[in-house]
Amino acid sequence: MAKKSIGPVRREFSPWESPDHPPFIEFRNVTKKFGGIAAVNNLSLKIYEREFFALLGGSGCGKTTLMRMLAGFETPTSGQIFLDGQDLAGIPPFRRPSNMMFQSYALFPHMSVEKNIAFGLRQDKLPASEIDGRVAEMLRLTKLEQFAKRKPHQLSGGQRQRVALARSLAKRPKVLLLDEPLGALDRKLREETQFELMNIQEELEMTFLIVTHDQEEAMTVADRIAVMDSGELVQVATPAEIYEAPNCKFVADFIGDVNLIEASVAEKTEAGTTLRALGTEFTLETSQTTDAGVGDKVWYAIRPEKVRIAQGRREEGAVNQINGLVWDIAYLGDVSIIHSKVGEGDHDTLRATFANVSRMVENPITWDDEVVLSFDRDAGVILTD
Repeated sequence: MAKKSIGPVRREFSPWESPDHPPFIEFRNVTKKFGGIAAVNNLSLKIYEREFFALLGGSGCGKTTLMRMLAGFETPTSGQIFLDGQDLAGIPPFRRPSNMMFQSYALFPHMSVEKNIAFGLRQDKLPASEIDGRVAEMLRLTKLEQFAKRKPHQLSGGQRQRVALARSLAKRPKVLLLDEPLGALDRKLREETQFELMNIQEELEMTFLIVTHDQEEAMTVADRIAVMDSGELVQVATPAEIYEAPNCKFVADFIGDVNLIEASVAEKTEAGTTLRALGTEFTLETSQTTDAGVGDKVWYAIRPEKVRIAQGRREEGAVNQINGLVWDIAYLGDVSIIHSKVGEGDHDTLRATFANVSRMVENPITWDDEVVLSFDRDAGVILTD
């Protein structure tokens, strides 16, 4: 029987699934208050060795404060932080086995690339031969050999970013902390650099912790993602689980694009749950069970790419078919997004996306077309909050 999983399997690496596997980084009931307001509120989290872990959330959610406490730049109001079994309380930043790469890069403008990379090693008074070896290794790893003698102002933004990364890695920290490291790069370069980061992390077998507000960045690089809101963890899971199986409306709406259909539970059976969409006349047949009772209000979250859209009549006997009227269309090149009115209310719309696999389309869907929207029983998830 073919093995099933939610989304693609990143690699054979999932220590978080073993209850006996010790965490490499652990936050235990950590709270951080500024002026009586909790930026991080009684948070507990386990991160494992060799994991590429992402803290994701909007501005003010507490993700950067959490990283700064791990780095030693902030002190928890209460709780404990452990790294490789060591309680970090009272240990200053320069004594911690971690290194932090900032968004600004903070390169020395008067030093060459190789001297920037070697700076921390010289501060630690390592032997010259070892410094030269590590610098050469970092230049190779970040593909900067030909730029070794250049100054930062002679480099592109992406190259400066790699110098900052090489300098952070040269000291061989137990964990590398990345604070919005790619925010200053243009989109195409940012996407290329994300894959470079992943390759470097796997080659070094090092633990990376990245803070970002960019959903696509977190989904691309991370083994697991912690979605944060108001100083608390909302969901911690793999990228595919976060996207395909959000545990609440906040995560479903925050990650990617989603249709959130307000509904009530009409019927519950062993085969699944039937929902009635509020404000419309259509019902939804799902294969999912729910703790909500019959008559309770719920939300049905379904991603636009799971919704099929076609011109013509309903298919006899098929489930989850909804009549719609095309309201708006966005052509993005690789995909098209179509908004269709499915009810009388201003917000009674359903979004569908499809890949533009052909350059020429016969009888394309256009504005004011009557269409049929459909999806499978297991296409979405029922959310109660």
